[in-house]
Amino acid sequence: MNFTEYQKLALRTAAQKTKKNELFHLVLGLVGEAGEIAEKLKKLVRDKDSNEALIDKADMTKELGDVLWYVAVLADYLEIPLEEVASKNIAKLADRLERDKIGGSGDNR
Repeated sequence: MNFTEYQKLALRTAAQKTKKNELFHLVLGLVGEAGEIAEKLKKLVRDKDSNEALIDKADMTKELGDVLWYVAVLADYLEIPLEEVASKNIAKLADRLERDKIGGSGDNR
């Protein structure tokens, strides 16, 4: 499956763009799902001595899928093809790697 196909399929379960506060719903949903991933890893630190071998990959796959769904639908809301999001991100990272700026911080490095 490619990004275009995924985005199209994800939109089958999305609310209409015209729904009141849909942009805020999508943004809050995205950060909420990312927070669920962080929460699971926090419990790994707290309860399992940070043993990465104990990560439940099936559960993480589901949570990462939820994050991907929100990214795809939010991108569509903003009229940005998910394929473009992916390709521009890889191009940005390749440019940073070429300029030896992969580490550090800041969006425009």
